[in-house]
Amino acid sequence: MTSTAPETQRGQDAGDPLGEQPTSWQRRLRRFGHVPRPETSLRDRLDPPWTRPGRQVWSVLAIPPHVADRLVRWSGWGGPLLVTLVAGLLRFWRLDQPNAVIFDETYYAKDAWALVNRGYEGSWPKDVDKLILKDPSSVPIPTDPGYVVHPPVGKWIIGFGEQLFGFTPFGWRFMVAVLGTISVLLLCRIGRRLFRSTFLGCLAGLLLAVDGLHFVMSRTALLDLIVMFFVLAAFGCLVVDRDRSRRRLADALPVDEEGVLRPDARIAETLRLGWRPWRLGAGVMLGLAFATKWNGLYVLAAFGLMTVLWDVGTRRTAGAVRPYMAVLRRDLIPAFFSTVPVAIVTYIVSWTGWIVTDKGYYRNWAATEGKGSSWSWLPDWLRSLWHYENQVYDFHVGLTSGHTYESNPWSWLVLGRPVSYFYEEQAGCKESSTGKCAAEVLAIGTPLLWWLACFALAYVVWRWLFRRDWRAGAIACGVAAGWVPWFFYQERTIFLFYAVVFVPFLCLAVTMLLGAIVGPAAGTGARANLGLTSKDPTGERRRTLGAIAAGVLVLLIIWNFIYFWPLYTGTSIPEDLWRDRMWLDTWV
Repeated sequence: MTSTAPETQRGQDAGDPLGEQPTSWQRRLRRFGHVPRPETSLRDRLDPPWTRPGRQVWSVLAIPPHVADRLVRWSGWGGPLLVTLVAGLLRFWRLDQPNAVIFDETYYAKDAWALVNRGYEGSWPKDVDKLILKDPSSVPIPTDPGYVVHPPVGKWIIGFGEQLFGFTPFGWRFMVAVLGTISVLLLCRIGRRLFRSTFLGCLAGLLLAVDGLHFVMSRTALLDLIVMFFVLAAFGCLVVDRDRSRRRLADALPVDEEGVLRPDARIAETLRLGWRPWRLGAGVMLGLAFATKWNGLYVLAAFGLMTVLWDVGTRRTAGAVRPYMAVLRRDLIPAFFSTVPVAIVTYIVSWTGWIVTDKGYYRNWAATEGKGSSWSWLPDWLRSLWHYENQVYDFHVGLTSGHTYESNPWSWLVLGRPVSYFYEEQAGCKESSTGKCAAEVLAIGTPLLWWLACFALAYVVWRWLFRRDWRAGAIACGVAAGWVPWFFYQERTIFLFYAVVFVPFLCLAVTMLLGAIVGPAAGTGARANLGLTSKDPTGERRRTLGAIAAGVLVLLIIWNFIYFWPLYTGTSIPEDLWRDRMWLDTWV
């Protein structure tokens, strides 16, 4: 059988080393589920092996061994690409519907069109949306600058789709749908690397593919899914960087006369890990996230701390006596310059259109109102940009006007108040007892997935605290970076769809929980430490029941996505059926 549970990864799972007496604090922590790490080789702890399907799977499917080996080799990319194909078909199906400017598309679609044609956002006349839908070629692009409150990268991306397919709903949604689809592929590969299991990686991607909020945001020209894409890409870069740096350190450690890798304090504390392009790539991705919406800045801080702590764990595992001091001397400065300055430079470069056109909003502030400042030795464009950013910050922190669909971040995980992007009633609907049909695009996650994620997050936090599982800590960091900052702005007008930034990490948390429900294959992980073999009937029975339970949960999530499909796509349904899907009063 394929080993699918997170506990099966050697060097990362829990279990008492046989014959070793626990200390008093370990005995006290056992009541909360803490157990020490098993005895595993140092190389496996630094560079854990990948799980492979057992022979039983192929024998049941009547697949010859040589064909099975080839399928295993291809599955690392074949499985994720298959899941991505499904996600893409779902997201691009009738992407131009509803044929309307829905919710905040009224800002970003028009700003993007002006940006790619003028180099800066324009000031559009009111009530121009209907004219755009009727005949976009008849609507002139404004020359007067418009006051916008978000950086330009996301609008450049939306505008690229408009350049390809025109100033139409399909055009301004195209690139967002592309990024939403690619993010499923990214999560499959990231989950595969995290859990060392192609099956679990594909499961994480499948959960993202059928999440309602991610689906709706992939089909709407808003900025938040673009932020999510860059955050997920940055996370993937850091995970790859972690694997490569640990492998590099393992290769530098000494091997004894029996061929066993041994820790070495001197090497662990003094070795320089050299050029780390993946961490540099993470800096660029985080800069692009920040240059789409400012909440990417919080993710930059969280991920920067996370990657430094990973370096501490790497050097400690390799034998460093003072790992924090070693990281301070060898890794901290390179880590800082690979992320923070790179992200800042990326952010500034994203404003190139505003800088070179000389016509953007506040572009000439330094030469007019700001003339004679003590900072006049700086370039005018930089001082004007700084003033613009200060004005935008004041706008964001002062945005307290009420909105029908605003929600408190405390309610996000339970989907307390979703956002209706589009709603239309149609009279004369014979199938409805009210005589009406309803078409709505509702930005809401797949309920069963999100409610299961509440339990999964509790499991992840428990596993991080008491099993010292770095993967659980990484998932928790991703959720916290996208969610916790909004608690500091609860007086602001904020919405549930901001949560799309950490949806991939919710899917990883649910995947970890489902893997634990399935349990480790007999003869591996904790069972091996207990002396159980693959012939143990109790272990096989428990694993079979776990697989059934996990499978039922996944099927229920998929069914739930299908059930809410009309609300995700704006499909017209009888009002009775629409009300049946309003499970909570706050969803109306």
